[in-house]
Amino acid sequence: MSSAYCVITSAHTTMNISQVAKAVGVSTDTVRYYEKQGLIGTPTRQTNGYRSYTDTHVALLRFVRGAQALGFSLAEINAIVPQVSQGTFGRTEIEQQLAAKMTQIDAHMAHLRNLKKELKATFAALQCEPRTPLTTMQVTAPDPSSRAGVAVVQRSFAQRRGTVHRSK
Repeated sequence: MSSAYCVITSAHTTMNISQVAKAVGVSTDTVRYYEKQGLIGTPTRQTNGYRSYTDTHVALLRFVRGAQALGFSLAEINAIVPQVSQGTFGRTEIEQQLAAKMTQIDAHMAHLRNLKKELKATFAALQCEPRTPLTTMQVTAPDPSSRAGVAVVQRSFAQRRGTVHRSK
């Protein structure tokens, strides 16, 4: 979402859907999907009923693909496409969107770090023999609101072996 994504206002070149798809590096199904989602404007129809795309469609498709590559969802992109199309999406708005996305990514990374810690702790808590077959009941948290973590694994494996092991 940098200045490289500015919309081309020239609409002289017309293309069919396969030409547009090839120019952008997507499938024709993707072009149709983006059109259906409102990410690009509805192209005019030729007399034979085929869609007729312009350079503006190509520029918007490239913008969408570039924004996706930066981690933006189609819903997030769709929210700004009208401003981009109208040329009212400036540097300030770009910076706000990028900062919000970085904050979102930081939160997601923190969540993944916590998940990795829980997985490591669960792995370290395994008490059954490596090739011991287990049933779904032995490896499923008894309380659906609880997280399947160390305490549940320790409890289920300890019960299998006939011992009671208290979680920490």
